[in-house]
Amino acid sequence: MTKLTAEKLSISYDSTSIINNIDLHIPEGKISIIIGSNGCGKSTILRSLARLLKPTQGCIYLNGKDIHQHSSKEVAKQLAILPQSPEAPEDLTVKELCYYGRHPHKGLFARYSTEDHKIVSNALQSTKMEHLSDRTLDALSGGQRQRAWIAMALAQGTDLLLLDEPTTYLDLAHQIEVLELLRNLNKQQNRTIVMVLHDLNQAARYADYLISISNGKIYTEGSPKQVFTEKMIEEVFGLSCKIIDNPVDRSPLCIPTGIYKKNFSK
Repeated sequence: MTKLTAEKLSISYDSTSIINNIDLHIPEGKISIIIGSNGCGKSTILRSLARLLKPTQGCIYLNGKDIHQHSSKEVAKQLAILPQSPEAPEDLTVKELCYYGRHPHKGLFARYSTEDHKIVSNALQSTKMEHLSDRTLDALSGGQRQRAWIAMALAQGTDLLLLDEPTTYLDLAHQIEVLELLRNLNKQQNRTIVMVLHDLNQAARYADYLISISNGKIYTEGSPKQVFTEKMIEEVFGLSCKIIDNPVDRSPLCIPTGIYKKNFSK
C-alpha cells in the first residue's frame, strides 16, 4: 500500500508563509480529512502532498522517496488527485474521461489493452456510472459529474486518492452521495483517501482520521472523538458550540451557539 508522509514541511507563496514546519503521516487504508478555517492552508497541504506545489522547506515522501525525485508519471501511477473544479471539454463522454486515467500507464503511441478496458469498466461500475458512460459531461448533474471525475481517478489504478473539497457546489443530497461513494471505496477496496472538507459535521462523520489546521500549523490530529472538541472549534474556527453525539452513528456533532470573540485562524 502507498505510503505518504511529510516532514518539517513549510510552504510559502512569494514572501507569505502559508504552512509552517509540520509533520504529517497519512494513515494507510483510512479516510483522512483536513479541516480548518478559510485560508488556513488546507488545500495548500493537499496540493503539496500531490506534488503540485514544491515546499519551501522540508520534504514529502511517497513510499519512502522524496516525491520531487519521482517523475510526474511515476507519481500518477501511485496517487490520484481530484482538484476543486476539474475541467475537461464539455463534449467529452464519461467513458472518454475515464480513459484519461490510464494515460500514466501508457507509452506515447500505445493502444489500450484488455487490462485497460477492464480497469475502466470497474471504475465505472464502482461509481455507478456504467449507464451514463456514453453521456457527455455537459449533460450530467453536479453529482453525476463528480462521480465521473472520481471514476477517472479510480481508473489511474492507484490505492491513494486525494480530493480537494469534492462536495463543493453540490446540494446536500449529492454531497452525501459523493461521501458515501468515497466511504464505500475505502471500505470495500481498501483505498487510502485524503480530502479537504468545509462541512465540519460531515468531516466528523466520514473521517477515520481528522486533521485540524490553524495558522499554518496542525492544531490537533487523531480520531474524530479526539479532535472534534468545543475548544478546537472555538480556537480554529472562532465559533462557540456544543458537541453532542450524532443520534444516527454516534459521531460527534457540532451545534453552533454563537461567534467566539477570540482571534482565530485567518
